[in-house]
This record gives sequence, C-alpha cells and structure tokens, in this order.
Amino acid sequence: MSIAVGAAMQAGRVIMESYGKVLQVDAKQHHDFVTDVDRRSEETIIRYIQRAFPKHEILAEESGQDKNVNACRWIIDPLDGTTNFIHGIPMFAVSIALEVEGELRVGVVYEPVRKELFTAEKSKGAFLNKRKISVSSTTDKSRCLLATGFPFRNYELLDDYLRIFKSFMMQTSGVRRPGSAALDLCYLACGRFDGFWELNLKPWDIAGGALIISEAGGQVTNFAGYGDFLYKGNVIGSNSIIHPWMLETVKEVLLDKVKLL
Repeated sequence: MSIAVGAAMQAGRVIMESYGKVLQVDAKQHHDFVTDVDRRSEETIIRYIQRAFPKHEILAEESGQDKNVNACRWIIDPLDGTTNFIHGIPMFAVSIALEVEGELRVGVVYEPVRKELFTAEKSKGAFLNKRKISVSSTTDKSRCLLATGFPFRNYELLDDYLRIFKSFMMQTSGVRRPGSAALDLCYLACGRFDGFWELNLKPWDIAGGALIISEAGGQVTNFAGYGDFLYKGNVIGSNSIIHPWMLETVKEVLLDKVKLL
C-alpha cells in the first residue's frame, strides 16, 4: 500500500505541473487521446514500483504489459480522464492496483485537484484520505443517482448502451457521465453515486476502483452478475442493495446479448 500511494502521489505532482498548460496531444483512436503527461506519469509510477519490486509484472495503459511473469501484477492507469485533463476539466485521476494470483489486493485512486486519495486493501476496508468510507444505503431506485461512461472505443455497442441508458434514466433520479471511470467507481464507494455501469472498459480503468467499492461494502460484477469483469470490461457496480435491479434492467434491455457482453 505504501508503494502504491507513494507512486500515485508522485504521479499526481507530475500531472498537476502541466494542468492548464499547452500539451502535446496524440490520438490513439477516435475519441481516445494520450498526452506527454500520460507518458511521464506512467514512467514515474513504474520507476517507483520497480525500485521496490523489480520482478513484479506491470500492466499499464500506455506501455502495455512487460515481459516479467510474476504472481504479482501492478495494473496502472497513469491519467484516467485524459480528455477532461486536456480541456481543463478537473475530473481525472491516477489509478494503481495490485493483483496477486488473480485477486485484487491493493487499490489506490488519487484525484490531484481536490487531493482526494481513495485506498483499499483486501479485507481491510476502504478509505478516503484515511477516513473509512462506505457505499450508500439507498434502496429506492427512483432516488438513486447513477454514473456511466460512453463506449467510445467501440461504437458497435452504442445502440445497446443507449437502450440501457434510457431505461436507467427513466427509473432513477438521474445519470451522470463525469468522464473518469476510476473516479466514478470511487464516488460510488463513498456514497456519492449509488450505481455505475459501463461497457468495454480496460483493466486499468477498473482495477483500483473495483477493490475500493468491494471494501466499502458494494458490489462489482459483469453484466451477467459474475465476478470476471476485470478483463472482459463490461461492468456494473452498486451499493449491493440495488445490484439485482441493475442486473435485471440490463438483462431486460439486452435480452440474450447479456451473455455475450
């Protein structure tokens, strides 16, 4: 945990040094951007981790997976919410998780503008700036506030997504799309949101926040209700209470497609 927090804080400083300044921006694909800050942040995190654990495996958004094969894998998003960052919107974060033999053990998400540090260790609870957090206790779906993200990496999923969006929008008090999945998950963990769903995410988008939700008393699954969401990328998170309803809503909208997603 201390290594993950130290790496995230250093990366946060790298990010904030360039926030609001002219950036070098490249397009990885339509609506998917990377900046020199993403790359510097990732290099900072990897150097910090490798000084402590040189043989651990690294899976990071910009550099991919390294050649080390180890039971311990660090899953890194050096700047989740890059488009927000480019446009000066203060909704982005660093996400770092440690997976050991297929199980998430450590999750850290750091939002450097507000200096909010979300942390969790397996079976030890979840915290925001060292204060214990928990998911909401909302039971009434009409009072729920949900978060989501558009499936910008694969527009073939857009029609399915919009049908789900419409159904949730009509049943709840609202839906928000802030632009950082890692922060969406953490906001769910501390009770600001009651539920979250998104299609086609990557492991580095999910890993840190997913553990933080679980340790805060919430639930994260794939669209069929199973726990193999990390590398499949279609995710529902909730305060646990509304999880069956969220799963049923997705199932009703997608019908047999839910098994494919």
